[in-house]
Amino acid sequence: MPVWKIHGDGHTVAPGEVVKPDERLNWPATFAIGAQHIVAMFGATFLVPIITGFPVSTTLLFSGVGTLLFLLITRNRLPSYLGSSFAFLAPITALNGGNALETPEQIGQALVGVLVVGLLLAGVGFLVQAVGSGWIDKLMPPVVAGSIVALIGFNLAPAAWNNFTLQPELATVTLAAVVLFSVLFRGFLGRISIFLGVIVGYIIAVFTGQVKFEGVEEAAWIGLPDFHLAAVTDPGAWAIVPMFLPVVLVLIAENIGHVRGVATMTNDPSINKHTGRALLADGLATTLAGGFGGSATTTYGENIGVMAATRVYSTAAYWVAGFAAILLAFSPKIGAVFNTVPPGVLGGVTTALYGLIGVIGIKIWVDNRVDFSRPVNQYTVAVSFVIAVGGFAMNWGGFQLGAIVLGTVAALVIYHLGNAIARWRKTGADDGGPIPAVGQLGGDPE
Repeated sequence: MPVWKIHGDGHTVAPGEVVKPDERLNWPATFAIGAQHIVAMFGATFLVPIITGFPVSTTLLFSGVGTLLFLLITRNRLPSYLGSSFAFLAPITALNGGNALETPEQIGQALVGVLVVGLLLAGVGFLVQAVGSGWIDKLMPPVVAGSIVALIGFNLAPAAWNNFTLQPELATVTLAAVVLFSVLFRGFLGRISIFLGVIVGYIIAVFTGQVKFEGVEEAAWIGLPDFHLAAVTDPGAWAIVPMFLPVVLVLIAENIGHVRGVATMTNDPSINKHTGRALLADGLATTLAGGFGGSATTTYGENIGVMAATRVYSTAAYWVAGFAAILLAFSPKIGAVFNTVPPGVLGGVTTALYGLIGVIGIKIWVDNRVDFSRPVNQYTVAVSFVIAVGGFAMNWGGFQLGAIVLGTVAALVIYHLGNAIARWRKTGADDGGPIPAVGQLGGDPE
């Protein structure tokens, strides 16, 4: 078990100071902050298995195990919680027409895609640790990275609509609650508006008789999670693996963004040296989850919000959160409660959630001041977005390339090939870099 230095008096954080990753407050305060991290990750982490049909308890188990593995591999220097990744929703639900998986066979096939993505991400981590991350910036400049992240979210819009139409009144109330909480509260509560919206929708569903508790009554308080093995011997499972490959690019972007964000907030540039280890750790955690039935993992922005609000970046709090998630995983009754969430609540919350995934991609463009007066940038986004929203697909016998794969390939090819031709012809259609800052960036005009 790592040893942390006590920060200050162990009780408070002085103005202008932060609790660094290798420090901690006293244990009661550390446990309290760890509890906040559990709440922050919980809303999104349990939504993924509900939407995909994966076992909730198993997802919580590998979320906790993955977090502890991440802390070990990053040498306890990088605070992060590994929660369920939303980037996998589209390829997983595509196995069942955009709906949650219904059979163990479908889950086993989907796990092969999760397993492969995990191994590839771990390989990227090894490479980044050896040669640095500069090649990633060249492969995925801001306009391409933003497009790939955004198209995954927008591609999921039909799935949100399918659930929304089943209970439109409940979905509308849930969606309204999510939006209201995001603007009503500041700080931590505002950052978990999706979680709070689910609670409001669920409570209303209970009081209106739209929740069935039969499975909860039958479930035991203590028991093993429901494990599934990846169907690595199933040829049909390998045929759908290409749908999962673009997710690797999203996980790379998420991890790099997380590392850089923590380095900035703690004013410790040396944290950036752990980028390769972060990618390796997330890759191995995803591989482990994919091998035995858990949802794939990624570093969670929700928990960055907790750190920003508390100014406590101690990895000790994440050890607390990781162990707590593992303990929760061994209660089948808790998993059964999550499985009672009605489709209307899911439809309302995913309408916001999938849109937010798209907004994250757009924010990448804004933060990097992408120049959309350049045709290469315009068509990189335009073509990939229409492919994703329209649900384009190509089939060769039993082999299919879905919209996310096609959209990702389109973004990469149009950007890199388009830039090469434009620069050769000197037409000015290429990506000329970020727009120079003119005047104040953000905030109210002075």
